[in-house]
Amino acid sequence: MPDFKISASLEGHGDDVRAVAFPNPNAIFSASRDATVRLWKLVATPPPVYDYTITTHGQAFINSLAYLPPTSDFPEGLVFSGGQDTIIEARQPGKASDDNADAMLLGHAHNICALDVSPDRGWVVSGSWDSTARIWKVGKWETDVTLTGHEGSVWAVLAYDKDTIITGCADQMIRIFNRSGTVLGSVKNSNDVVRALCKLPASNSTGAQFASASNDGIIRLYTLQGKLVASLHGHESFVYSLAALPSGELVSAGEDRTVRVWNGTQCVQTITHPAISVWSVAVCQENGDIVTGASDRITRVFSRSPERQAAPEVLQQFEEAVKGSAIPAEQVGKVNKEQLPGPEFLQQKSGTKDGQVQMIRETDGSVTAHTWSSATQEWIAVGTVVDSAGSSGRKTEYLGQDYDYVFDVDIEDGKPPLKLPYNVSQNPYDAATKFIQDNELPISYLDQVAQFITQNTQGATLGQTQEPTPAGADPWGTERRYRPGDASANEGAPPSIPESRPQVLPQQTYLSIRSANLKIITKKLQELNEKILSEGGKEAALSPSEVDAVVALCGQLESSQVLKTSAVVENGVPLVYKIATSWPTANRLPGLDVLRLLAAAAPFTATTEFDGNDLVSGIISSGVFNSPLNVNNAMLATRTFANLFETAEGRNLAVNTFDQILAGVKSALAHSGSSPNRNLTIAVTTLYINFAVFFTTEGRAQTPESAERGLVLLEELTKIVASEKDSEAVYRGLVSLGTLVKALGAEVKSAAKDVYEIGNVLAQVSGSGPGKEPRIKGITNEIREAL
Repeated sequence: MPDFKISASLEGHGDDVRAVAFPNPNAIFSASRDATVRLWKLVATPPPVYDYTITTHGQAFINSLAYLPPTSDFPEGLVFSGGQDTIIEARQPGKASDDNADAMLLGHAHNICALDVSPDRGWVVSGSWDSTARIWKVGKWETDVTLTGHEGSVWAVLAYDKDTIITGCADQMIRIFNRSGTVLGSVKNSNDVVRALCKLPASNSTGAQFASASNDGIIRLYTLQGKLVASLHGHESFVYSLAALPSGELVSAGEDRTVRVWNGTQCVQTITHPAISVWSVAVCQENGDIVTGASDRITRVFSRSPERQAAPEVLQQFEEAVKGSAIPAEQVGKVNKEQLPGPEFLQQKSGTKDGQVQMIRETDGSVTAHTWSSATQEWIAVGTVVDSAGSSGRKTEYLGQDYDYVFDVDIEDGKPPLKLPYNVSQNPYDAATKFIQDNELPISYLDQVAQFITQNTQGATLGQTQEPTPAGADPWGTERRYRPGDASANEGAPPSIPESRPQVLPQQTYLSIRSANLKIITKKLQELNEKILSEGGKEAALSPSEVDAVVALCGQLESSQVLKTSAVVENGVPLVYKIATSWPTANRLPGLDVLRLLAAAAPFTATTEFDGNDLVSGIISSGVFNSPLNVNNAMLATRTFANLFETAEGRNLAVNTFDQILAGVKSALAHSGSSPNRNLTIAVTTLYINFAVFFTTEGRAQTPESAERGLVLLEELTKIVASEKDSEAVYRGLVSLGTLVKALGAEVKSAAKDVYEIGNVLAQVSGSGPGKEPRIKGITNEIREAL
């Protein structure tokens, strides 16, 4: 069999893609923590191109999906979705998200994490954290049978045939029920949580009838009588999802960021994703293609058929994204760098099995990971191993293992606290689930424990509260590590208001991006300074007293939103500027991050001269926007310029250097490739919003200078809005554009219509994926009215 290769990357979700379904070659469904279900329709081929509509827009995470094929009552079929709000929604795919659902299935008391449809299309089965599975008769829409006896979350349900249901549970058991709810048998699957189930076709070479996967990373194949036929070893962490190919092969997806294809008991292909987790995998039974949903918010299609594979440049982009991604050190265990082979190993030695991982010590001292491809007989780079930055960097030992955190949790007065170990590479809900199981606590504690973890790790986790960052967006290498600014993409976003509420335009307040974990930034600064010293860069490095000055400044930033000029500020700001502009390019990130915060908090930053330059000129002359572009440095520099608008001194500097700033960010966008980094584009559009607010407030709207500069901004904004696919970047671009059009007068409106053809741009946005979102519909309508 040929290898699967990327067919399409479907971008649009704003959070982890938790579930996917692939009912036919022309339609894919995806469900996300962004509270939406999206239908992706194939609109062109070759290469495959998809467009989406939002079929469901809820208020909470959606974690599970199932599709009922067309029936006489539902000629389009039905999409079932469930999640955190405990309601299962049944909806025909052609309905708009604001139409009423065909049915709302009520009965579960907790998060719904699994759904499946019976082969005869007569009923649906669901699994929940409330320790039950429920059978719902199609058309009746009430609980028909409740499958009880589970002693933990029911993570997986399988409608095996019209009379048989199999469940997988956090109590480590697999249970087989008949249609009336009687237990026909049970299997102690392993010593770990059962996470996924899959019916195996008769063509599966092992003769097994169904497969299970669990948190121990092992896939087990069983007969319906509970006999273990085989165990498949290869995954290095939790296995979240299973699906069967028409060929009889099995596909699995898991926390080790891989999808694996199994022929019998052999792994024949490993597809590494540029994400932390691959949450879900589904198969199109008509053509054998697969679709995956991952923590980087992207839904991806893979095909063995050359005519359904992506264009060569898309294939290359995917390979580069995987190669450029990073792997948290805790995910690979303890690695002794000194004992690792060098790059020559990859040329001299072959792997022993597909998916085998080999660590290599590169000539610069970094550690890279490579997997063996049996099909191509070569080692494939899949990322760089990076140190953890989720805590102080010091590990705590508990029961023989090292953890980033070991919390004391008081459950009952008068009794000693329970130990809750946690690594930043873990999902807080998985850690909380294990803690509850280990200590035999009620599952009702789950949300509370998970929230406790999230709050006490200061947002260092991937978890349920942070927005995952696309591959390449995180300068420390992965979503689980320190992120510059540590801000969600929506921080400081303009209001998103439905059409029935007061209008958004014109925007009248400045936006800033100020969230940060200064403890981690400070630690990284000190580590990099020591590295520069050890490499002989004494002139660039800071002295011990200078390091202390920067640490003191960061301490003040952590405790105050506004910094008055003081000895600490006067001593620390030039040193931060030095780090941000003169350290080796790869090491400037923490300095730029602190400088971003100073731009918003300390007016002194905007009025100081640095080596004969003002702040803006100095940053730009440091080459931050030049090719080859370090996209994260460019993004933080742009955030710095946007944050200048928080102070009067900063606004004065930004406006006086308007032409320099625009030239710089245009250069950054031009050098960032055909698909600019999302965080960079959001930073640019945020900056443009602030310029728009400045030129249209405090009586400046009617001045010739405002009109002239507004036209310059319009030209740039129309380019961004017309080409950008990310909804947040499009929204911010439209807010800026709309503010200029609405507030700057007739000359600008005329140019917007006649020169920049804003009407065509708005039509293009309305027909795109982001244009289907209510907030973007609202803002485009406001701009049309203003024109």
